[in-house]
Amino acid sequence: MIVFDKVTKIYSDNSKALEKVSFEVGHGEFLSIVGQSGAGKSTLLKLILVEDEPSDGQVLFDKVNVHELPRRELPHLRRRIGCIFQDFRLLPDKTAFENISFAMEAAGRSDAEIEADVPHALDLVGLKQKIWSFPREMSGGEKQRVAIARAIVNQPDLIIADEPTGNLDPLNTFEIVQILKKINDLGTTVILTTHNKGVIDSLKKRVITLENGRITRDDEHGKYVL
Repeated sequence: MIVFDKVTKIYSDNSKALEKVSFEVGHGEFLSIVGQSGAGKSTLLKLILVEDEPSDGQVLFDKVNVHELPRRELPHLRRRIGCIFQDFRLLPDKTAFENISFAMEAAGRSDAEIEADVPHALDLVGLKQKIWSFPREMSGGEKQRVAIARAIVNQPDLIIADEPTGNLDPLNTFEIVQILKKINDLGTTVILTTHNKGVIDSLKKRVITLENGRITRDDEHGKYVL
């Protein structure tokens, strides 16, 4: 599904974020990417989302070089990807329903689809009872569940979860990881970045370790080694 082929990224100040990075992610796979701050994790995700361009090499999504796509086709590509962030990025003046429906409206979904799919997405993350609550009325874990519901409501092929448990306590972290596993079990590919060894140990899924822009380890059995 995702292929990085000898990808290098050098920024204008000559700092090298990635150096000859090559790996593949299959359909339905759950991949965790670990590494210290500055290892290249964020750059890697930005390349998948075409928010940045490689200095050399290729990034393929279903055999298509995403950085050769015409600009008009980028929205279609990005609709195939759901994103979850550490800071939730919910609209504070909108309810859970409205935060999720906003993402559906942006994708051109009908009112009937929105009415049907938003409650289903919230139910999947165990938060149907919070459908009319505002972010200020929710805990951190609940906010992240709404963010996950927003990410999955358009049924993307890929979920990118960038440090999704970074602001959560251990109990909420465990619950968010279980939801991500459930999403993956339903067939969605998941790419997770994290610093949390406990998350990696509980997943027992493939882990790629980045150090100074290079892959130093690719472990199929979920070992966290830094």
